[in-house]
Amino acid sequence: MGLATVGCRAQQGIAAPEVRVEVHVHGGLPALSIVGLPEAAVKESKDRVRAALLNDNFKFPQSRIIISLAPAELPKEGGRYDLPIALGLLAASRQLPTARMDNHVFVGELGLNGELRPIRGVLPVALACARSGQTLICPAANGAEAALISNARVRLAERLLDVCAYLKTGEELPPAAANQASSARPELDMSDVRGQQQARRALEIAAAGEHNLLLFGPPGTGKTMLASRLPGILPPMSEVEAQEAAALASISDLGFDSADWRCRPFRAPHHSSSSVALVGGGANPRPGEISLAHHGVLFLDELPEFDRRVLEVLREPLESGRIVIARAARRAVYPAQFQLVAAMNPCPCGYHGADPERCGCSPEQVGRYQRKVSGPLVDRIDLHIEVPRVPAEELGRMAPGEPSKSITARVITARQVQIKRQGKANARLGPTELARVAPLDRQPAAVLDKASERLGLSARAYHRVIKIARTIADLEASPVVGVRHLTEAIQYRRLDRRIG
Repeated sequence: MGLATVGCRAQQGIAAPEVRVEVHVHGGLPALSIVGLPEAAVKESKDRVRAALLNDNFKFPQSRIIISLAPAELPKEGGRYDLPIALGLLAASRQLPTARMDNHVFVGELGLNGELRPIRGVLPVALACARSGQTLICPAANGAEAALISNARVRLAERLLDVCAYLKTGEELPPAAANQASSARPELDMSDVRGQQQARRALEIAAAGEHNLLLFGPPGTGKTMLASRLPGILPPMSEVEAQEAAALASISDLGFDSADWRCRPFRAPHHSSSSVALVGGGANPRPGEISLAHHGVLFLDELPEFDRRVLEVLREPLESGRIVIARAARRAVYPAQFQLVAAMNPCPCGYHGADPERCGCSPEQVGRYQRKVSGPLVDRIDLHIEVPRVPAEELGRMAPGEPSKSITARVITARQVQIKRQGKANARLGPTELARVAPLDRQPAAVLDKASERLGLSARAYHRVIKIARTIADLEASPVVGVRHLTEAIQYRRLDRRIG
């Protein structure tokens, strides 16, 4: 008879709050109960733990057992609690000493034969342990993922017996080692894009300043091709960015592939996706496509084909860089600092303005189709780029475009200037910061005022033009924003009068 407490970590976002597994064994009729909002998989852990202990020749206490998962108001799910429950039972029944359990976190699902099986979401657990200075004991199959957190102390175990030997005799468990060949995912190259000089230029500006981008043109002109190559010209991910993006992927239903470490996320949901698929949610909230694109690219192809109510959920995260999922009993906050790249045709058939003979859409149909994308959403997209058709006879004679490597070098230089000057990309500047880093002289201000009046720019669009101009100036290593920078930035707001 006794009481034992073992540390585990819940999987609730990337913060991974700690859950204490308390096991109380006392006299009375044999019975086992688990309290603390366990879901079905957690309730079933008592059978997995019983079989694992007996198969490893431990004694299962024939007493009344209460397993408490604290804090009680936090819902518990998955098989991650099997290992701490088993250790708590062994400690409470005095089959295992507790002296070495302090400052440790244990996670892992138990097989009936005592083996440790991998769990989902181990990376945010390792991140939380690194921040708190605790040692993580996890299944060996999760080792490559946990080892991506370079300053975390992670030890791996194949079986329950390995953990018990570590706690009882001090027998060392092997440390986690990252797969060094896991970060070389090939990126698509910009050299594949022939022609479309303005679109290529806009893509470079978007990459340099972390701006959102809308590609507009008939089908088959290269909009998807361009969008899919944006991750390949973005600056390399920092350690913190890589950890955050990987942690979000780790707690998603698909999990995290170590081959994607330090690779910018590129998410391209189908236009039939629901608002929950984009923002996340569910009974036990999961991150959606918006959060899974954190520090990467969210590509929405065929933008008007998305349900308008689905698109409207993008408004807040585009401004705030996070998504808040509120339910009656729970509230989850996920980061969502992504670059939006969208693509759309000019009309339902796709050939309005490009091939009058093939387009049979009436002006009402064209206007109705374009208004499927609301004005407030378009207003939040920095760059509006028309991608016209390139004649087939010219396409065959064109040389390959400039490779991604050369573009990336310019992008990195411009981004470094921004980080040194203001600590963030230009697209993330607030109005006060923008006035400080991009003050306009009289002539550039007059040009912008005149264009704003002619195009009917909102205050938000007005500031976004200045942000784009500041990025163009950074690409040219210019300390000030001049007229030519503003005039180029203004031409990237073509849709302000066409969609509303």
